[in-house]
Amino acid sequence: MKHLIILGDGMADHKVERLGGKTLLQYARPEYMNRLAKAGRTGRLVTVPEGFPPGSEVANTAILGYDLNQVYEGRGPLEAASIGYEMQADDLALRCNIITLEDGKIITHNGGNLQTEDARVLIDYLNENLAKPINEQEGCERVKFICGIQYRHLLIIKGGNKHIQCAPPHDHPNEPWRRLLVTPESSLVGSDIVAARRTAALLNELILKSQELLAQHPFNQARAARGERQANSIWPWSGGYRPSMQTLMQQYPQIHSGAVISAVDLIQGIGKYAGLRIIKVAGATGLADTNYEGKAQAAIEALQQDDFVFVHVEATDEAGHDGDLDLKLKAIDYLDQRLIKPIVEACEKMSEPVCIAILPDHPTPVEQRIHVNEPVPFLIYYKGIEPDSVEHYDEESCVTGGYGLLRLQQFMQEFMKIN
Repeated sequence: MKHLIILGDGMADHKVERLGGKTLLQYARPEYMNRLAKAGRTGRLVTVPEGFPPGSEVANTAILGYDLNQVYEGRGPLEAASIGYEMQADDLALRCNIITLEDGKIITHNGGNLQTEDARVLIDYLNENLAKPINEQEGCERVKFICGIQYRHLLIIKGGNKHIQCAPPHDHPNEPWRRLLVTPESSLVGSDIVAARRTAALLNELILKSQELLAQHPFNQARAARGERQANSIWPWSGGYRPSMQTLMQQYPQIHSGAVISAVDLIQGIGKYAGLRIIKVAGATGLADTNYEGKAQAAIEALQQDDFVFVHVEATDEAGHDGDLDLKLKAIDYLDQRLIKPIVEACEKMSEPVCIAILPDHPTPVEQRIHVNEPVPFLIYYKGIEPDSVEHYDEESCVTGGYGLLRLQQFMQEFMKIN
């Protein structure tokens, strides 16, 4: 038995009055998700352990069976692995968004849907002007920006201290940005708080200087002239040191090889530490215009040689963060018809059976525009499974599913029991 997980990032949602009091999954009625739910078994999953933020770095790592208390180091190190940056022992790696600020507020976490080719120009510009020793006579940190994908980039600080509090920009739309600047963790004492204060001060200095620099760049001046949103500030967050993780092959002997398919650096980084080969698909964007068919074909081909395949689609999460109801409904439909449908049809013809799981990592409700820490619905299907009574895949129907409510690593444990 081979194992396939298809994850629609942020796909779960709340009831929406504009949809007659239905959730988006209830309203969209995705054909193949509902078909698999009716033929398979369902349940709900707690993806975020107590004390952790409901971010994709936390939830996806937990879904793959890892204990966050043992391996969590934030997004930065995971994205460093994906980009190909080999972290050193004294590196602090932070996720670094390029965002849009207007009237003293965070308007969007994505720099006005910044594209990678434009972002690369801005990252190079920031490196030329900000990537240098700060207070070198005091032996402080050295700064380096590394270009990622679209608005998602990496900031490396040599000798940085990870015990700081940073606000994820996607969790604070339309909020004043100054009160969200970096601070040391409140529980620190002694030399630890001195080091954390130094790192926090450096990051805040970089944020302020980036705003001055980016406002002067021709890219943003041209956008301003056209009345478009500017990519006018960096926003570092979720920093950590190099993590220590076992591979999935070490944890689950039935997995001999595996692959991850995603347009997002974070997920690729988790996959790399998990021992999965990273498959990059041309035209995979992380948005609703992503290459669903290309991802589906890549998954089908990966199942010919790998025991375990993880397919991640970001589009539903981005639409949720944008508060775009119509786009999120469209993204759910695209995921169902353009990715899940061809994969399921191909799996039905394979000589070796495939166990398929479908779930989100967390809800990103369109009317809140942020991640929320709530259980998510999941389904598991393989030929011959004894179905439960659930006939639709949605947040409410799966409450009565045969798996009940699972927590964290229990999902992967149950999934990998199926042979």
